[in-house]
This record gives sequence, C-alpha cells and structure tokens, in this order.
Amino acid sequence: MTRSDLVALLGERFPQLAHRDTEFAIKTILDKMSDELARGHRIEIRGFGSFAINRRPPRLGRNPRSGEQVLIPEKLVPHFKPGKALREAVDAQPPVDAAVDDAS
Repeated sequence: MTRSDLVALLGERFPQLAHRDTEFAIKTILDKMSDELARGHRIEIRGFGSFAINRRPPRLGRNPRSGEQVLIPEKLVPHFKPGKALREAVDAQPPVDAAVDDAS
C-alpha cells in the first residue's frame, strides 16, 4: 500500500472529508513520526508496533572494486518492531501466493 492508496481508502471510508484534507492529515502524521525518530525518540502505536532508532557501530568493510579495507562509520537506522496483535493478524492470513494458487 502506498501513501496515495491510504489517502484514497480513507477518502472512501470517510466521504465527509475532502481529498486534500485527508492527504494533509496523512502527510502531517508521517512527517511528525519522521521528526520524532530523527530526534531519537521512540514511537509506540498500541496493537500495531513500535518504531525506534538502532545504532549500527562503525566497522571495517572492503571496497569491492579494489579489495581495499574501508572504515564504515556509525549509522543510526530506523527499526520497526510489530506488536503482538499485528503479528497474530499477519500469521492468521494465508500467504498471497497460496491464495492466488487456490483461485486458479
């Protein structure tokens, strides 16, 4: 699902909201989540999951072209951990490939 798919779905579910209002609400939520993660804060949405920042320590890597060792600096990366309800909901659904095979 893309952002535009989400906007369209919410527009269908709540016809009293204008398309641009729905789009603005989704953009505002995602921008605020990005800002909070960039500040190092954790985001928890009960029943869905949590977003946090993981630290990848510096390490030695290799340049694939020359084989020379290169120092790869520390990185901070976003990490999502699904909540129990989301894990159970996903586990209860049949795989997409199996659903397509059964329909044939």
